[in-house]
Amino acid sequence: MLSSTSPDPDIRLARTSDLPELLRLENACFSGDRISRRSFRRFLESAGVSCLLAEVQGRCLGYALLLFRSGTAMARLYSLAVDPGARGTGLSRRLLAAAEADAFARERILLRLEVREDNAAARALYERAGYRRHGRVAAYYEDGAAAIRMEKLLHDEAAPPSAVPYFSQTSDFTCGPSCLMMALKHFGAVAAMDERLELRLWRETTTIYLASGHGGCGPFGMAVAAAHRGLRAEVRLAPGGHLFLSSVRDPDKRRVMETVQDDYRAEAAAMGIDSSGAPLTAAALAAEVAGGALAIVLISEYRMQGRRGPHWVLVQGQDARHVFIHDPWLGYEGYETPQDAANLPIPFAEFDRMARWGKPPVRAQILLKKA
Repeated sequence: MLSSTSPDPDIRLARTSDLPELLRLENACFSGDRISRRSFRRFLESAGVSCLLAEVQGRCLGYALLLFRSGTAMARLYSLAVDPGARGTGLSRRLLAAAEADAFARERILLRLEVREDNAAARALYERAGYRRHGRVAAYYEDGAAAIRMEKLLHDEAAPPSAVPYFSQTSDFTCGPSCLMMALKHFGAVAAMDERLELRLWRETTTIYLASGHGGCGPFGMAVAAAHRGLRAEVRLAPGGHLFLSSVRDPDKRRVMETVQDDYRAEAAAMGIDSSGAPLTAAALAAEVAGGALAIVLISEYRMQGRRGPHWVLVQGQDARHVFIHDPWLGYEGYETPQDAANLPIPFAEFDRMARWGKPPVRAQILLKKA
């Protein structure tokens, strides 16, 4: 065990060969909510995860497990564990500092975490290190204990808190309606957010088909649905043709998709929805948001989730260098929580790279304001 005469711990990236020591440490530190061998292996093999291992003379004394949302400026400290025999030696503080340095090196500006509400020692550790309370989740852990959510700014600009409510999509195909529902709730156009409204909005806005599976939602359909509920909507699209057709080979399918999209465009024009402007850069979107607007933006899932599909996110905050988004999709096979997908800071240049989909690239945005 670590003592005053022990050599300083070496903190390095864990390897799959460290699995036995990581599992031993996990079992020694936690009585529930343990990370399984399979999950540890998946984490260690993922490019979006960093596991820092503290060891002395080949013995694992602690680890810090970080999750990184690709393309964002946020990291999550998923787990931090220190061998019971090494507690009180400052190892927790050193591991936490190493995790912050790792996140900073990856251009993250926020590090977020959950800690048991009844774990006074851990909460004190994070508070001394400059973490602030970000929220509380009842019954977060297996035994029913609540979690306190905390975050720390790693760069020089404060992350603005979000005033826009968050909703995680309940179906693979409802990212657009979920974004629209969050905007409607923010502007007071709906009383509550739930799956029934999510699916109703999908029915109102769907393009009927995608290349496969359920239909995706197009910008004109969402703009029309927003306008019907009292919001002022504006569509910015380039190029201006039909969407989601590049990989559709079936002529009947193409005809149906084109007809539905033409119908949405005609209704939008009849309602006076402007669609003449070009898509905005991230910096210009930030200026719109600073003036009170929200923006539903089409992105490629690849930069954040590693999947090549279209996806809608809600731009709902900004600072001098970032847009802040609500992403309705929760990734990492259930390991992400709304805290990981809400109010995500994304650097302007990164957002400009991800805010397009397909070949040739389509850029689509719906700007929403209170009428």
